[in-house]
Amino acid sequence: MEPSRPGAGGGEPLCLNRGAQISAEPPRTIRELSPEETGLAFDAMRALRIAQGEESAFVERVNGLQRPEGYRLLAAFEEGEGDAAAVAGFRVGHNLAWGRYLYVDDLSTREEARRRGHGRALLDWLLEEARRLGCDELHLDSGVGLDRADAHRLYLNSGLVISAHHFARPT
Repeated sequence: MEPSRPGAGGGEPLCLNRGAQISAEPPRTIRELSPEETGLAFDAMRALRIAQGEESAFVERVNGLQRPEGYRLLAAFEEGEGDAAAVAGFRVGHNLAWGRYLYVDDLSTREEARRRGHGRALLDWLLEEARRLGCDELHLDSGVGLDRADAHRLYLNSGLVISAHHFARPT
C-alpha cells in the first residue's frame, strides 16, 4: 500500500523517513513571525547559520537590518512547542535575469525535528506565497558540502532545479 499524499483524500498524510520507515507527519502550524516573535526562530536558524551568537544579537540583526530590506520570517511549529521546529527567511526582489522573484535566504530545521516534513511544508507555503505575490520564479542558494545532501534531495524533490553556479569572494 502506498503512503497517502496530502490533499489526495486518502487519509492522514504520511512521509517516508530514513530506513524506509513510514511515520505520520506531526501536527504543525505554519505562520509568519512578527518582529516581536523573531526570537522563536533562533534555535532553528542556528542549525544552519552556526555562526549566530546570542539570540539577542540575532533578533537585533534580523529586525534592525534585514526586515527593513524586506526580509520576512516563516516558521513551522510542532504542536505544543514554543520555539519553531523549522524556519525560512525570504524576500521578494526584481532583476533582469529572473523578473519578479521570491528568494529564500535561509531554510533550516532543528536537528531533532528533521525528517518530519517541515522543510517541504515551508517550501510549499513559499511557492504559494510567490504565486500570490505575482512572482515569476522562486530561488534559493545552497552550500555544496556532503552535509547538504538531504537538503539538496528536498529541493530537487520539491521541483527546484540546479540552474546556475553562484560565485563569491570576500571584499
